[in-house]
Amino acid sequence: MTTTMGYRILVASPLGKVVEPVFGELFPGATVAIAISKDDVRRSIMNNVRFDVVLTDLVWNRPELAVELSFDGLDVLRLMHEADRVAPVILAAQGHSMEREHLEEARRHPEVAYVYQKSTGLDPLLAAIRSVAHGRREPPTGPTHPRPLCELFEGRRGATAARLAGAIASGRAVDLASLAGVAGVGANTASKVTNHYLGPIIRERAEHDPLQPMTLPVVARWCGLHMRYIVSWCRRHGNGDVVHPYA
Repeated sequence: MTTTMGYRILVASPLGKVVEPVFGELFPGATVAIAISKDDVRRSIMNNVRFDVVLTDLVWNRPELAVELSFDGLDVLRLMHEADRVAPVILAAQGHSMEREHLEEARRHPEVAYVYQKSTGLDPLLAAIRSVAHGRREPPTGPTHPRPLCELFEGRRGATAARLAGAIASGRAVDLASLAGVAGVGANTASKVTNHYLGPIIRERAEHDPLQPMTLPVVARWCGLHMRYIVSWCRRHGNGDVVHPYA
């Protein structure tokens, strides 16, 4: 039977304190750090040596802890890279459709060793922690159809599209004038949101009836459906000013 004796495990989750006693009992001899907020995660990563396993929620769901929309598992990956303390990561997912784009981006990160579905119970998670701690991996795989937003937001036009989407998704832009102001673009650029920037992305992903016109309300509804990921992407790619106060 494998053991995690001496291993260092970071549990990054708003519910970390709830599972702390369980981890202490099931992993005797291991050092288990609990981080329930983005500041806790930052301190744990910056002030410690590299962890052997990092377990983090993919989407954080505790509004009362001020992490709703302002932090997620992809931020944890970013902080590890910034601190040069990259470790094998287990992402804990709820299985909701709102996590799809997060998972698509996670596939690009080689440090993601396993995706744990919370609905499967505790035993698979404990087995995954032991497995990852001993160097085994089962990273997320599979085709990405349609192209994920993390790919469509790349390049010059993609970056502008992301800023426009962030301004709408954050609720700060309600018309073309406010869209230009919040996104920090010219009025001419804002006016092209439907036919040059976000409209083509929506059509490529087959998320709008091609027989219907592409209008600003259509774009706004689409941004609302993808709000979590759009805000996350902007926050992590230097566009925090667009999605304030979620940065």
